[in-house]
Amino acid sequence: MEEKIMGLLKDKCGEENYKKLELLNNQKVNDFITGYIQLCNPDKVFVRTDSEEDASYIRNKAIENGEEKKLGIDGHTVHFDGYYDQARDKGNTKYLLAKGVDFGPSIKGIDKEAGLAEIKDYLKDSMGGKEMYICFFCLGPLDSEFSIVCVQITDSSYVAHSEGILYRSGYESFKKKGNFDKFFRFVHSAGVIESGVSKNVAQRRVYVDLQDRIVFSTNTQYAGNTVGLKKLALRLAIYQASKEDWLAEHMFVMGIHNPKGRVTYFTGAFPSACGKTSTSMLPGETIVGDDIAYLRNKEGKIYAVNVESGIFGIIRDVNPESDPLIWEALTSSGEVIFSNVLVTEKNAPSWLGDERGIPESGINYSGEWVKGKKDAKGNDITSSHKNARYTVRIGRLKNRDVMADDEQGVLVGGIIYGGRDSNISVPVQESFDWKHGVLTMGASLESETTAATLGQEGVRKFNLMANLDFLSIPLGKYINKHLDFGSKLTSAPIIFAVNYFLKNSKGDYLTEKEDKHVWMRWMEERIHKEIDAIKTPTGFIPEYKDLKRLFKEVLDREYSKEEYIEQFTLRVTENIAKIERVIAEYKANVPDSPQVLFEVLEGQKQGLETLKAEYGDYISPEVLKTSR
Repeated sequence: MEEKIMGLLKDKCGEENYKKLELLNNQKVNDFITGYIQLCNPDKVFVRTDSEEDASYIRNKAIENGEEKKLGIDGHTVHFDGYYDQARDKGNTKYLLAKGVDFGPSIKGIDKEAGLAEIKDYLKDSMGGKEMYICFFCLGPLDSEFSIVCVQITDSSYVAHSEGILYRSGYESFKKKGNFDKFFRFVHSAGVIESGVSKNVAQRRVYVDLQDRIVFSTNTQYAGNTVGLKKLALRLAIYQASKEDWLAEHMFVMGIHNPKGRVTYFTGAFPSACGKTSTSMLPGETIVGDDIAYLRNKEGKIYAVNVESGIFGIIRDVNPESDPLIWEALTSSGEVIFSNVLVTEKNAPSWLGDERGIPESGINYSGEWVKGKKDAKGNDITSSHKNARYTVRIGRLKNRDVMADDEQGVLVGGIIYGGRDSNISVPVQESFDWKHGVLTMGASLESETTAATLGQEGVRKFNLMANLDFLSIPLGKYINKHLDFGSKLTSAPIIFAVNYFLKNSKGDYLTEKEDKHVWMRWMEERIHKEIDAIKTPTGFIPEYKDLKRLFKEVLDREYSKEEYIEQFTLRVTENIAKIERVIAEYKANVPDSPQVLFEVLEGQKQGLETLKAEYGDYISPEVLKTSR
């Protein structure tokens, strides 16, 4: 039997690719690969090592296969997903759970035996007539205690190409480790392809097997469902971290450079399209990573690494004014994959908010497009999808931090939670301590929905630590892990909350896009105890004099007392209503909620009610300053 299996492997791989696997000297890897060659039945197999030659082969295949098309600038390509395959499919992303295992109503699961039978039925012969790509990558810096190595199997050259940009190559890491089995596994097939896209999108499935550390995805091309090492790997990492006493988080990592010469590193968790990438890309500061971080306790302090080496970013509103460094990377020669943008008659990408104006016509995710084009339901089809993306290496950015690949990670001084909130939270505030920050800012995070996930936009939804979609352990356990993690620190980072989307009664935003730079500098100075703050029931907020100085220093802009009061007025009734919503959410849907969560939230609510009795529903920060 073993000879027959090895014969199949040699036959499908050919001599050169078989030799690449043989050099790994890892029977676990061979068994995994062979099993899915048998099931998926590709015509041939390509094995990607760390070589530029192998990376180039996959790039060229993406063009040959029609999964990508060359654009006018050298190195730029465009990929289109199917019209109904434009975002993460939350409804069909499920955990394969053994009988009797239940993660609670907030986390979707399916019986493991039934789920495996279904997904393997979809995968059976799914690669007939196609080439299978076997890729080896590393999550995190090479040769680091933070890092996890991975194997991706896919029949999509676009997926393989994307991962080659987004992740560090891991073939040599596998060679060093020898015959071991503690690696993440990913199996993806786009399924039947029609007109260049997945035909059977109604059978789109993303199933996660935590025990065997494997993720399956079928009948989909959109990167959020198919690029295994991104949010799919985050699910596996959260589960593993919970067993090993570290944290896997949906966070950027970036450095704020104080004029005094110091660098303070922050991590930040924001739901999609809530300012996460733009915060990590502030001009004059440096980026370690924009999306996923691993955090470890080292000698009583938190250190973090960026899991990725590239950015899969939402391109909407990227323009030379708001995102100059990304704009430069996206408009100059070098490797970039654009997805679901409009391609103009000049063979150039166009996207919403790029400030160049919307062309009259072009090619987009719906095919031939002209202004006014509508879908089958009579809805306008935008020129570029609202969730259109770009994929680029962080190394292409001039503000890449010198510590980006440091195997020890960076020391974290502050942790930020932020979401879309039009009428409750002030632009920036600081928690009282680790427990208060975790419970009232991270575990109580709400955000108004965007086009990054399927469903209605503009709906306020609970989103625990901006990580709810990716949790692979019960919610109560996840919160307790954070509390326990913090309790073991001798010098914990300060936790902050930000809100870039506060509006007035007319619906106008109260802050400008660039104001976030001031909030970051205020946080940095607070970490180093250089300025005071005003204590409120929900946290510490800035004093006017400090923001007035920082607006001038950072943005060379005057900042009026009227702006300050409007932005930092405590909206008491709205805050109380939020606390009541969060408490109700946990009581209804999180049966293992820690009691301390309710105690802290009720205490905050009581503080707000006391102030309301004395000062009313809306309390100026100037009043708060004199009353505390």
